[in-house]
Amino acid sequence: MATVLREPLHLWQFGRRKIADAVDDLGDLSVFALRIVFGLRHRSSYNTIVPICHSIGVQSIPVVMITGAFIGMVLAVQAYSEFAHLGLATRLGQIINISVVRELGPVLAAVMLAGRVGSAMAAELATMRITEQIDALACLGTNPIHYLGAPRFLACVMLIPLLTILANFMGVLGGALICIDVYHVEAHYYWENTRGFVEMWDLMTGLIKPTFFGAAIAVICCHRGFYSEAGAEGVGRAATRAFVLSFIAVLILDFFLALLLNNLYDYLWPQTGHML
Repeated sequence: MATVLREPLHLWQFGRRKIADAVDDLGDLSVFALRIVFGLRHRSSYNTIVPICHSIGVQSIPVVMITGAFIGMVLAVQAYSEFAHLGLATRLGQIINISVVRELGPVLAAVMLAGRVGSAMAAELATMRITEQIDALACLGTNPIHYLGAPRFLACVMLIPLLTILANFMGVLGGALICIDVYHVEAHYYWENTRGFVEMWDLMTGLIKPTFFGAAIAVICCHRGFYSEAGAEGVGRAATRAFVLSFIAVLILDFFLALLLNNLYDYLWPQTGHML
C-alpha cells in the first residue's frame, strides 16, 4: 500500500519539477530576448551584419523558392478534382493564392528557415561557447549578446519577411503552372477570377506573421547556442533543441496571430469578406 501511494507522489513531484524548469527556462528566455532588443541600440559594424545577412538571406533563396513553388503545386493537385467536379476549376487560383499568402507560405517558409538558419546559428554560437570565444569577448569588454545576438536578431526580423514574399510569389506561380499547363484550365478565366481576390490585408497578414516568426527563431536559437552544454554532443543537442523549439514557437505564434488578425479584420471591416 505504501508503494502504491509513493508512486503517484513521485510522479507528481517529477511533473511539478518539470513544470518549474519550463517556467524557469521561459523566464530566462524572456530576459535574454530583452537583452537582445536593448542591444539593437548599439550600432553593428558593417563587417558583422553583412555576412550574417548573406548567410540568412542570400543563401536561403534557393530552398525558399523550391519550398514556395511546391506549396502551390501541391495545393493545385489536391484541390483540382473537387473544384473541377463542382465546375469551379477556373476559381482554383483564389483558394491557392489566399492559402499561400495568408498561411502556408509564411509558416512553411519559417519552418524551413528554422531548420536551415536557426540550427546553423545555434551550432555556431554553441561552438563559440565551448571554445571560450564568447568568454574572450566578455573579457575584452564587449557584451557578447549585443555583439553576436543583436545582429542575428535584426537580420532574421528583416530578411525572413522578404524571403516569405519570395515563397508566396513562387507558390502563386507553382499553382498557376499546374492548373494551366497540367490540368489545362483556361488561363484567361483563371487569372481573371484570381485578380483582386488577395487584398492588401492578406498581404499585410503574410508579412506580420513572418516578422514575429523571425524574432522567435532568432531569440530561441541564439539562446540555445549561448547556453550550450560542453562538448560536441552539447553542440548537436543545442542545434536540435533550437530547431524543435523554433518549430513549436512558429506553430503557437501562428495560431494566436491568426486569431488576433482575424478578429481585428472583423472589427475593422465587419461586413466584408472573401467570396468564392
